Amino acid sequence: MSDFAGMEDLLQDFLVEAGDLLSGVDNKLVDLERTPHDRPLLNEIFRGFHTIKGGAGFLNASEMVTLCHLTENLFDLLRNGQQVVTPEVLDTILSATATVRSMFSDMERGGQPAAADASLIEALQLAIAGELKTGLKLHLKENIASAPVAAAPAVAVVKNNITHLSDDGIDWHALYAAVTGESPPEVMDAQHVNVLLESGAIPTLADVPVESIVKAAVGRRTTDKPGYQGPAGGRRDSERVRDNSIRVDTARLDQVLNLSGEIGLTKNRLNALRSDILNGKNDTDTLHALDLAVSQLDLLVSDLQNAVMKTRMQPIGRLFQKYPRIARDLARSLGKDVEMQLDGEETEIDKTMIEDLSDPIIHLIRNAVDHGVEAMKDRAAAGKPEKSIVRLEARQEGDHILIIVADDGRGMNPEKLRAKALEKGLISDEEANTMDERQSYNLVFLPGFSTAAEVSDVSGRGVGMDVVRTNILKLNGTIDIRSEQGKGTTFVISLPLTLAILPVLLVCLNEQPFAVPLSMVREILPIAAKEVQELGGRATMVVRGEVLPIVTLAALLGWPQERVPDYGVLMQTAEQSFILAIDTFAGREDAVIKSLDDFRPKGVAGVSTLSNGQIVLILDMKELLASMGEQRTVTRAQLLLEDSPLRIAA
Repeated sequence: MSDFAGMEDLLQDFLVEAGDLLSGVDNKLVDLERTPHDRPLLNEIFRGFHTIKGGAGFLNASEMVTLCHLTENLFDLLRNGQQVVTPEVLDTILSATATVRSMFSDMERGGQPAAADASLIEALQLAIAGELKTGLKLHLKENIASAPVAAAPAVAVVKNNITHLSDDGIDWHALYAAVTGESPPEVMDAQHVNVLLESGAIPTLADVPVESIVKAAVGRRTTDKPGYQGPAGGRRDSERVRDNSIRVDTARLDQVLNLSGEIGLTKNRLNALRSDILNGKNDTDTLHALDLAVSQLDLLVSDLQNAVMKTRMQPIGRLFQKYPRIARDLARSLGKDVEMQLDGEETEIDKTMIEDLSDPIIHLIRNAVDHGVEAMKDRAAAGKPEKSIVRLEARQEGDHILIIVADDGRGMNPEKLRAKALEKGLISDEEANTMDERQSYNLVFLPGFSTAAEVSDVSGRGVGMDVVRTNILKLNGTIDIRSEQGKGTTFVISLPLTLAILPVLLVCLNEQPFAVPLSMVREILPIAAKEVQELGGRATMVVRGEVLPIVTLAALLGWPQERVPDYGVLMQTAEQSFILAIDTFAGREDAVIKSLDDFRPKGVAGVSTLSNGQIVLILDMKELLASMGEQRTVTRAQLLLEDSPLRIAA
């Protein structure tokens, strides 16, 4: 049973409001590190903790109240000038905000939050007394590492019995006591344990019952609840239920309501005209009135559609606000001085895309701080300021949103990228020799590719960038890399304004229309037999000096080719450019996508209904190309049906 029975709505409101408030506090703390004497900023952070404490108190979350009250007391001293902001104090405060966020997770699962770590409470008390010498970084790994590497257990014992838990969650003091039957020494590290083992002071594990060791090392805590199996019934954080709620400005809802009323009036007018026409009144004035009413309805429906789409749009600043904290923690752990600049936070983007963008942007920021930005001594040697800048920007260009992640670091070396890919066997010598600069940069998106010499908590596994591109492609977007050695690297993500409406080009095969995403289309070309050449057993065409392979739509769909294609659509994906051979095309449409949840054939992204009522399949070109492999290629003879009795003269 939930600890908040009868207060579920209040709890949900608190979690939403307090979560946004805490994200704002995190950002202000990063700003505070640059301007530690900014009294208005200190007051704002103080008020943030005070507001969260008040809401937690109303919900009887006493442990959160205790933690927020201590942090609030510390900020009261800081803003009054009785204490000063030091890196150690700031590390401890950031650990407090991470703990509060963890408490939010406990409350989301319906339970009162567990008590904060005793070491954090003591560190806050020491900071209030002005005696803090070492800051805490209890939650740093959560922000900088997506997949921790296996490592030898680190034995950690803190004085005064504050905590005995190591990074892997084992209580080594309790384990020592269970094995030896004695109290552990005051200070103990891995080397100390090895000496005791070799001297025989510690008995072997065979002499001690396994049950007592396990119980001592990972025994039940006083805060554990019966039957508890981890977050959300054992789900990992990555499997957490998506937030389907949305905040909408009441002005936008008023606009939808007004348009709905106007459409209702127009509908009544059309019904009256319909009755007149059915009764034989079809004079010029009646037909003119009907034409005006239909035109007005068309305009109102278009306005309503745009207004409803705007209710799905959210400021991207809500996504951006968590990244300065992540960049700050990672840079501090790497011994770098990085300032993150945000721009275009007011730019609006479809709500359904915001959550899917979170992980890709985190990967790009982590790579910028870890790989892109040089160490401070290297920047000084290159004549650069020690403080490096990582810029995160969003802006709207036409019907697309651009998200830019840029750094002023070392940049990329295309030759080194090709050499590393060759070394790992990801490309062949022939491919390496024919790659231009842009293709070389795109090697970083290959699974398994990494330029890191050693695997760390942050990088080196060759995963991450391929996931970034995959997630961007799922959103019908593209990602491009621009880099200049010694000056930095820029990643440019281009996304459609909304996923609900997709601009498509209607192409036809045997008079059957199909829709392909217009974002992939560059131009439409006529296919002339004299311009088709064969290269390496594949039909190709030369377009402005570039040799492009020809892929027939019939081959992609597995249909028989019954005529020579008249047109080719020059299409471009992140990996390649090619010409899609089709019979003809039927123009451009803005397709309202209907997903196929129960049954989705391979290579079909969804369906849409055309203006004439015909149902058309929206093709997933990336999936079709991947599933067909080399079978999608055709020879010149197959394309032109030179060996077929069905051949049509070109």
